[in-house]
Amino acid sequence: MTLRNGVYVITGIMASGKSTVAELLAAQFDRGVHVRGDVFRKMIVSGRVDMTPEYTPGALEQLMLRYNMAAKVADMYYRAGFSVVVQDTYLGASVSSFLQEFESRPLFFITLNPSVEAVMQREQQRQKTGYTEWEVQSLHDVLNNENPRVGFWLDSSQMTPEQTLAEIVERAVSRARIA
Repeated sequence: MTLRNGVYVITGIMASGKSTVAELLAAQFDRGVHVRGDVFRKMIVSGRVDMTPEYTPGALEQLMLRYNMAAKVADMYYRAGFSVVVQDTYLGASVSSFLQEFESRPLFFITLNPSVEAVMQREQQRQKTGYTEWEVQSLHDVLNNENPRVGFWLDSSQMTPEQTLAEIVERAVSRARIA
């Protein structure tokens, strides 16, 4: 199976495996790039407003800026001949407008959707802590109840990162793309 060049967007809640799987996927290409959307948040040295459950308009504005920057950077890399994997937590109504920011095609949208229990176990096993302000269940609910059903969804609860990668590759080769 040959994986098609394109832009692959991976979303899911924190500790769903996005970073690990995105890095593995980008490595499948002769010229692959992994755009970590959160890097744009971390670039803000002063005046950063992080998203919290009771977010402010400023936090939402910075989140939309981050999403827009990730799409623009992905398009630039793609035009330069790279396949691009963009990864971040894309949730709710903003997903549709975010996907419209991409000019490059084909565009694949992949949602990693492990169970709440699997996410909680992964959170305990990783070195960073994502759930200080957020609750796993509430983010899981937003993902499942508010995200548009586009691209393909993958319950990776019982899968290793390598098995998740294999499923993404199989699905991307056989069919699903958006836009």
